[in-house]
Amino acid sequence: MKVGYIQFNPEFGAKARNQRLILEFLKEGAHKEADLLVLPELCTTGYVFTSKEEAATLSEEVPQGPTTRALEDFAEEEDLYIVAGLCEKSDGKVFNSAVLVGPSGFVSTYRKTHLFNKEKLWFARGEEPFRIYETPKAKMGLMICFDWFFPEVTRILALKGAQIICHPSNLILPYCQKALLGAALQNRIFIITANRVGKERGVRFTGKSQIVSPNMEILAKSLRKSEEVRVVEIDPKDAENKSVTELNDLWTDRRTDLYHPLL
Repeated sequence: MKVGYIQFNPEFGAKARNQRLILEFLKEGAHKEADLLVLPELCTTGYVFTSKEEAATLSEEVPQGPTTRALEDFAEEEDLYIVAGLCEKSDGKVFNSAVLVGPSGFVSTYRKTHLFNKEKLWFARGEEPFRIYETPKAKMGLMICFDWFFPEVTRILALKGAQIICHPSNLILPYCQKALLGAALQNRIFIITANRVGKERGVRFTGKSQIVSPNMEILAKSLRKSEEVRVVEIDPKDAENKSVTELNDLWTDRRTDLYHPLL
């Protein structure tokens, strides 16, 4: 299976421009025969909102909105899966969401569970349980940016059977890329982090998108400022091997009898 990410610099509020650029990058990824491509968080709108009203103005419905429709059309035409972050409106609320589309059209939406800093002022929190999406080549889970800071997210997705976690991001803090090496190893999964680059309204993003293997190998990594598409070939079944040593298995060695929930 060939998986990849798109790292680029969206222009704030320029949805038509950003969508055109995204489609150009997607064409490059399709030319590289990608089966799955992951785009950054809020990739059509930009990130640094100044008010709830501004976020609402730039938001769109899912799957009826123009971004999801354009991604659906491309995914159907090129026979691949796409995960992309966007600003979603629903029932009078605005969400920081990610859509998953594929060869048969729209699959699902994930709404960011853990909101970072001023996101709490613009967005409503996602409230649905973490889900796994089965495709012909892999089982996938979704998280968005700051979700990575909570190890429960990657562990729950892994326990539910995820082989790949797709991670649209607009990372600002310097920790994530290194921390996810450990998360991939501790859960024996692939993690695809698609981060953005550039500076927006005084906020600078860290770039350095990456694809990490269940053995903590960095299979692809971008620079802080580059705009590019990276695609690598993986075997999702590598994420099914939870053996650590001859006598240790990541799942069967868990001491669930001692893991009491801390509420």
